[in-house]
Amino acid sequence: MKTQKKTLTLLAASAAIALALTGCSGGGSADSGAAKGGSDLPVGDEISTTVDKDLTALLPERIVDKGVINIAVDIPFPPMAMYDENNRAIGFDPELGRLLGQKLGVDVSLNKQAFDSVIPSLQAGKNDLIMSGMNDTTERQKVLSFVDYSYGGFAVAVKAGNPEGITGVKDLCGKTVSVQKATIQGDLLRAMDCGINVMELPSDLDAQTALRAGKSQAYTADAVVAEYVVATTDDGKAFEIVRDPENPAGFNPVYSGIGMLKNETELAEAVKQALQALIEEGTYQEVLDRNNIGAYAVESAEINQGKDA
Repeated sequence: MKTQKKTLTLLAASAAIALALTGCSGGGSADSGAAKGGSDLPVGDEISTTVDKDLTALLPERIVDKGVINIAVDIPFPPMAMYDENNRAIGFDPELGRLLGQKLGVDVSLNKQAFDSVIPSLQAGKNDLIMSGMNDTTERQKVLSFVDYSYGGFAVAVKAGNPEGITGVKDLCGKTVSVQKATIQGDLLRAMDCGINVMELPSDLDAQTALRAGKSQAYTADAVVAEYVVATTDDGKAFEIVRDPENPAGFNPVYSGIGMLKNETELAEAVKQALQALIEEGTYQEVLDRNNIGAYAVESAEINQGKDA
């Protein structure tokens, strides 16, 4: 989650492995409705929780009045977000979003939104929160506040057999590396200033396809995403992860979190305390583990821990 999103480990499910922090736009077309009473609650074996009315009282009046929090989610971006066979949004972000809504006593509307348009969607009033594996950076903190929910780095994937002999990020110098548009990986690679040709593409799936087609020699994404891609594409036979013993948790680990406009101080505090309640009761960890990203948990809910490298 941490790459502009994130880091974590694998998952399993779904074949449509697209967008990760993408370009495009698209308004807030809700993935599932949000009528008062809980139309978008956990179902089946999803983790659930109970309402804390003291936390409801922390929410801004406008959200209490409308009874719903609109959440911008970049879908698909497994394992952070994807659709099941019934076209229901699942994965870490949708499932944690539903839990937060339950704890706060309001419904949630999960609205599909391309990654590079999630911030504008908040500024336009279409959404209240971003839950899309977004990295907490000082640059983004100029506009957003983050309630951090994961910590990790990014990974490098190459074709199976590693024909270019890439063993770490330094070996990317002079090579073409495909990444999703608007992700922090692109910035980090350019900052190396060693001749890396950063190929930015609209979606994460496009970046994977470029590697598969030989248009790039490597592909980078949040470790959690890259691990999932490597494990599930062609039954794990298409790609492999570059394992750098000096960076076992991924390169440049950072915090990722739930974003909201910087002036939304009441909302930030309500979400922070709701996440802390989920951490303390164990449901937060259950959602992480359910999506195979338990190693990237935060110990407590904090705001704006992202710092410059």
